[in-house]
Amino acid sequence: MSVTESIIDIPAEHERNVCGQFDEYLKKIEKTLRVTMVSRDGELKIIGPEETIYKAKSVFGNLLELSRRGTQITEQNVDYALALSFSEDDGKILEIDKDIICRTVNGRPVKPKTIGQKAYVDEIRKKMIVFGLGPAGTGKTYLAMAMAIQAFKDGAVGRIILTRPAIEAGEKLGFLPGDLQSKIDPYLRPLYDALYQIMGSESYLHNAEKGLIEVAPLAYMRGRTLDNAYIILDEAQNTTPAQMKMFLTRIGFGSKVIVTGDQTQKDLPAGALSGLDVAVKVLKDVEGIGFCRLTNSDVVRHPLVQKIVEAYDAYEARHRAAGDRPPIRKGHMGEMRLSGRNSTTPKQGEKKHI
Repeated sequence: MSVTESIIDIPAEHERNVCGQFDEYLKKIEKTLRVTMVSRDGELKIIGPEETIYKAKSVFGNLLELSRRGTQITEQNVDYALALSFSEDDGKILEIDKDIICRTVNGRPVKPKTIGQKAYVDEIRKKMIVFGLGPAGTGKTYLAMAMAIQAFKDGAVGRIILTRPAIEAGEKLGFLPGDLQSKIDPYLRPLYDALYQIMGSESYLHNAEKGLIEVAPLAYMRGRTLDNAYIILDEAQNTTPAQMKMFLTRIGFGSKVIVTGDQTQKDLPAGALSGLDVAVKVLKDVEGIGFCRLTNSDVVRHPLVQKIVEAYDAYEARHRAAGDRPPIRKGHMGEMRLSGRNSTTPKQGEKKHI
């Protein structure tokens, strides 16, 4: 196989962003594609077989174009551009980058970063109810929140309702001090974090006081009819089938619903059915309901998170193939308790209070 070389011009203002500190991004491309890359005097020389040079030029060109659009290049951008270079989707990273949902309070654009995330956002735009399924770090909740906030700002809906089941993730916390809001806030903190980042704390508090933005446990949804609202149910894998049915039947006219969950991380009591699992089976053929499955390749947190997810998936797959039950328990953790006792059952003669 003959070795050739190619030269690409690098604008000085983009060189550090695209090449990375100490040329770390170039080294990653070199290692993955097995080429040699030398950056000097505003030029990038690529040496290697013709086929791999073509891929390296494509990856670097995509990163350079992202930089020209004002994107701060991260390791995740480099990894994803490299992954796409081995598929027919090479170049789609630039199409994805054009889809700006909204901007954070600091002016940073919020947009999908992978093909899976772009499909998820498009599905939300088209369908009244969308189930976003996938592992941790795939942006299920954050993108849904961004879509909800933008719809609220545009006047497409009159309010935003964010909810999740209040279930402890593996630890029995027992008594939690403070009033009811103080007790449930830790369970809803991830939703607040996204609201503050995208909308700003002052704007959120102003709209929350007027009842236009509501963050509440799932139990508070019973008996309500939710019209003209953007409703997000987060951590849906921790619902029971009855809770999921209750939630989905609250939807009124002019509303849009996003249900997000990771079917591999359940905190329900051992042996209990997940409302998310049941809903996926029951509603899969219902027109107007969309299902978007995100995968490990859509993880946009630190690159190590993607490797962790892949390692756990491989570990559990090996146990299933051998006919064993994986020792990692996907169920059994307690319901949130608001009373002062560790036990949810009061003693004889004792009134249970909240």
